[in-house]
Amino acid sequence: MIVQLRICVPSELSAVTLDACKEHTGTAEVALFPGASVSPPGDVIDVQVAREAVEELLEKLHVLKAQEVGSIAISMPELVLSRRADKAEASAPGDGADALIWDEVTRQTGEDSRLTWSYLAFLILATQLAAIGIVTNSTIAIVGAMAVGPEFGPLAALAVALARRQWALGRRAALALGVGFPLAMLLAALTTWVSAALGLFADNTLDTGSAVEFIYHPGPYSLIVAVLAGTAGMLSVISRRSAALIGVFISVTTVPAAGFVAVALVLGEFEKATGSALQLALNLMGIVAAAVLVLVFYRLVSRRLPEAAARRLRWQLTRTRG
Repeated sequence: MIVQLRICVPSELSAVTLDACKEHTGTAEVALFPGASVSPPGDVIDVQVAREAVEELLEKLHVLKAQEVGSIAISMPELVLSRRADKAEASAPGDGADALIWDEVTRQTGEDSRLTWSYLAFLILATQLAAIGIVTNSTIAIVGAMAVGPEFGPLAALAVALARRQWALGRRAALALGVGFPLAMLLAALTTWVSAALGLFADNTLDTGSAVEFIYHPGPYSLIVAVLAGTAGMLSVISRRSAALIGVFISVTTVPAAGFVAVALVLGEFEKATGSALQLALNLMGIVAAAVLVLVFYRLVSRRLPEAAARRLRWQLTRTRG
């Protein structure tokens, strides 16, 4: 896996940035375009580097404050045919599929955690599907609700915020969850009340729905499934495997549990509503806790920029700026 970095820096920082890229283990190619940047004025450096070596190179660029005085654009070419690229991947420690790029994960989860109209629409639609599946005893509708639900984005962002102590990201994720779920449950309760008044389903529908009993029966396996799903979900985010992430959505009963709480409260089944609410809480906590542990593990085993190298770069930066 080769990653392409486009670095824009002022001309006075070009030499030290260029040296940092050229000397970095895992670098395949480096190209310099003097004066190519017009706004802001400066040089553009194009770098191809093995994915497993990207994080350490980004740490060097952060020490040089490249993202503050210029910009760093990261892209993933679909195909790179180069013997130098093959040698760069072989020289870099680790494997590209296991590499964690913190800036990438933070940006991705941050975008998925925003309280937007589309996020609310997907969560409301998913909860409505869950409510329909509950009153009709339809497992298919409940699985559909699991797949449509967008809640893993804010949960993953909350895990990143806890692991990296980025509290602004955590507040944004908590807002998305704290507003989205109550609103979706309120609307599900409203449609359930209207449907019951129209006689679209029997009042004792929850007593006969054997296919949905797992939603309001929390137990040890509920937490185990949530932990496994949180682990798989964060791994799929790190490795950019969206197919695995869809499987995670179908594995966890967060949205169905929220829908069941709404339906049970409208029908006066308070004990079942309590069980489903507990199921929801266990799933949310289990997913976040497991995702945090995955990130902490990656931080412990990932190669970091040695402090001596960071000090040397700071000294070069200070000398360059005079």
